[in-house]
Amino acid sequence: MASSTFPLPLDAYPPPSSAGLLATLADRVGVDPFNAIATGIFLLAVLHTFAAARFAEMAHHAQHEADARAQAAGRQPRPSVKAELLHFFGEIEVVFGLWAVVLLLAATFVHGWDAAQHYLDDGVNYTEPLFVVVIMALASTRPVITFAESALRRVAALGQGTPAAWWLSILIVGPLLGSFVTEPAAMTICALLLGRQFYDLQPSTRLKYATLGLLFVNVSIGGTLTHFAAPPVLMVARVWEWDTPFMIGHFGWRSVIAILVATGAYFLAFRAELRTLADRPPVQDVERPDEDALNGAGHLLPVPAWIVAVHLAFMAWTVFNAHYPALFLGGFLFFLGFVRATAAYQSEVALRSPLLVGFFLAALVVHGGLQGWWIAPTLASLAEEPLFFGATVLTAFNDNALITYLSTLVPDFSEPMKLAVVEGAVTGGGLTVIANAPNPAGQALLSRFFDGAIHPLGLLAAALVPTLIATLAFRLI
Repeated sequence: MASSTFPLPLDAYPPPSSAGLLATLADRVGVDPFNAIATGIFLLAVLHTFAAARFAEMAHHAQHEADARAQAAGRQPRPSVKAELLHFFGEIEVVFGLWAVVLLLAATFVHGWDAAQHYLDDGVNYTEPLFVVVIMALASTRPVITFAESALRRVAALGQGTPAAWWLSILIVGPLLGSFVTEPAAMTICALLLGRQFYDLQPSTRLKYATLGLLFVNVSIGGTLTHFAAPPVLMVARVWEWDTPFMIGHFGWRSVIAILVATGAYFLAFRAELRTLADRPPVQDVERPDEDALNGAGHLLPVPAWIVAVHLAFMAWTVFNAHYPALFLGGFLFFLGFVRATAAYQSEVALRSPLLVGFFLAALVVHGGLQGWWIAPTLASLAEEPLFFGATVLTAFNDNALITYLSTLVPDFSEPMKLAVVEGAVTGGGLTVIANAPNPAGQALLSRFFDGAIHPLGLLAAALVPTLIATLAFRLI
């Protein structure tokens, strides 16, 4: 069966059923049965993310067995094809891409190749994944990290530069900076600095997960001081005419309180262990030797202030043109040329993690674009308080930017309802890796400290307390 319109626009469905939400959803599946197929595939992808750690364990076991067989036969061990395939299935960044292939095949079978091709090429907006790739690559460069580390070092110096002081500085100041340099950039900088100043000291597993959950929640709510930095806010700011003063007055100050309280609570809970980290060998400074950029003395050349300024200018250009891929991608190409010209002060531009994260987000929006048939009526059926909690829960299973975007399509949304859905979306942004666009960046940079795989239930448990605190800040203050 071929369809000239795929997916159906939300206004093409019949009016909501008087029998309730389930009847409305059943009517929509009746109009296009592929709705159920697309959502089923999406749910399988979500379940796959929970099994990613198991695939990683199986890959390690398969490689160990292959090495043992090679040694017994007197051969040199080599990578096992089976182990590499299992490792590939265990990479969370590629999970949704794998299931997007299944989705494409199903859409082609049901609606025809032309409709499936049109959806992937014209029906999905890839601007956000492309933006995240570029801003993440820019934020992880040596001059930017040097600048960020120097700034946060001054804050950490107030606590004598101990690991606990660094931990507090990164988790409080870093997420709030996300309101100005965008959340993906803030996540990249915070994750890199936490890796160097905290995770390298090998804290306990409980503290590792607590820190990760706190980071994800703080970044999700920390970008709400402005109207341009947080993806879920970007989706509604222009439509609902929200500006920065509005964001500060309704969201920003509550976010600051929630970040301070949640970080303070975790600090008190883990203060004894944080204190013991100070007795461990200090981490290397950011100006450590690097084979890609050494001078004659064997040390990296100090980064001149003008190079830092140029890097920050490229970031500003990217943020300013965040909705125009041709402009920020063109700027990124000029940036790569600048890095080449100033190679004596640069380390290699890291592209692997940004590209994997971009692939993750691109696949997520491919799936998410076919979930509006049930998300939009679900949001429309809720009152203000249920809407807040509904948005928080839905965010855990879908990108919060998609949740807020679909809310702009719901007619007759009052101002309290608009506030509730955005508050819920940013509050739930730390519960899972897929809940907020910057989270995959943090996972990609920090997963090596979790034996290669971050367990979804561990992240969920760690994020519950700061999520609850953010809930209280938004709904009770």
